[in-house]
Amino acid sequence: MSATPLLRRDSGEIVLSAINIAKSYGNVHALKGVNFEIHRGQVTTLFGENGAGKSTLMKILSGVVTPTSGEIVLDGATITFASAADARDHGISIIHQELCLAPNLSVRDNVFMGREIRRITGVDFAEEAERTRALMNELEEDIDPLTLVEELRLGQQQIVEIARALSVNSRILIMDEPTSALSASEVEALFKVIRDLTSRGVSIVYISHHLEEALQITDHAVVLRDGTMTAKAPRKDIDLEWIVRNMVGENFDLGSPPTGYNFGDVALSIEKALVTEVSGADVVDHLSLDVRSGEIVCIYGLMGAGRTELLEAVAGRVALDGGRVLLEGRDMSQMSIAERIASGLVLVPEDRQRDGLVQSMTVGQNLSLASIGAFVKGLFTSSGREQSLVAESIRRVTIKTSGGQAAIGSLSGGNQQKVVIGKMLATQPKVLLLDEPSRGIDIGAKAEVFRLLAERARQGLAVVFSTSEVGECLSVAHRIIVMRRGRISAQFGVDASKEKIMAASGEAMIG
Repeated sequence: MSATPLLRRDSGEIVLSAINIAKSYGNVHALKGVNFEIHRGQVTTLFGENGAGKSTLMKILSGVVTPTSGEIVLDGATITFASAADARDHGISIIHQELCLAPNLSVRDNVFMGREIRRITGVDFAEEAERTRALMNELEEDIDPLTLVEELRLGQQQIVEIARALSVNSRILIMDEPTSALSASEVEALFKVIRDLTSRGVSIVYISHHLEEALQITDHAVVLRDGTMTAKAPRKDIDLEWIVRNMVGENFDLGSPPTGYNFGDVALSIEKALVTEVSGADVVDHLSLDVRSGEIVCIYGLMGAGRTELLEAVAGRVALDGGRVLLEGRDMSQMSIAERIASGLVLVPEDRQRDGLVQSMTVGQNLSLASIGAFVKGLFTSSGREQSLVAESIRRVTIKTSGGQAAIGSLSGGNQQKVVIGKMLATQPKVLLLDEPSRGIDIGAKAEVFRLLAERARQGLAVVFSTSEVGECLSVAHRIIVMRRGRISAQFGVDASKEKIMAASGEAMIG
């Protein structure tokens, strides 16, 4: 680790206290007198649904925003942060959920951006590369420091974001959804890094919607709901039921496969699909799969198994190097993305910020974007029909927003994801593909998304979704497909279990 070793001092000592913190945006009270403590050399996990106030609290602690009232006490002294840079100077760093990387720059340049190692002759790129390589080794990720970030998988980009934060000598490190795009082995490596940091006195604030995973790493748990703290306890006093009960007020699961109807004819046929990387490796290796109308199929696999590449090839985002994709018997293989959407084959991409939303547009404009052709009359669009579709989409997908004119950035992560799903459902598809549909959203929003999928399946929609969470496989899916190295390694129905699924993927359980 490039950070200077810290001496362990009184493990569990409170290093930072946020006292009676309130934050208001006009009439909206994001935080209502929250008290929050960070313990030296320990992990404090912050739980809460989207909109509970977690991000607002972390922005205050990291100097991004100023509280309306309350005080922050660091090492026994009251302090006010003038900026994020000021907070970093006091040893507080944050890893944001949404990646903040420059895709056209190398891993090395991203890690040291704004903190270049300078000599008399200029920037010491060799030293930066060596330190970057050391960080990657400690994170157990074989990434060349000179690789462009845009060439990395999403999970690898997350590792770069973590490495950049770890390259700073932080006393307090805030991790906001750090494992949202990581495989099980990458999560395990990250947990080793976290324990190494805490053993040297670094304090970790950990935010995650992966509840069972977070339980493995936490020392203290705090739950926020509607801007207030509803519970806090040490690890020995909490379990999954305690977290869910304090987050949402009740214990519930993600649902079950919809029943009471028969599947229709085959809606989607994937015949010997082949996708090859530039290196020549087959990431999707002659894979075949049929999905019937009304059926919900879950695709599970480790990072690199080929799940994303398969869905993107079916949707037309990636070219097939062999095989065919048929929609109700019609070959889609040579069609463009727009032609596939018009025919009824749509994809909700994994990265909603980059591929699913236009940040400069409103909620309504994003919702109607994929269906815009239906509103065009000559050189003009029918605003009345468009507004009607937007209002109907907001209602049916249960998007929590002030209206279609609201900025897309004003919505929580879960509601942004529902906008992306609503946008694709507005095209009246026959097959809906979703790549990691619950990434970065809380348990309540997950339940709402899966309820929506079950409802549409009952109406005859064929649904295929990929996930890296075993628990989601056992929720609404009628059939579970496990991928490994580009091929189907197993299929399960009602006989599925967590152990069987993970074994078929080649995954060992963490913990």
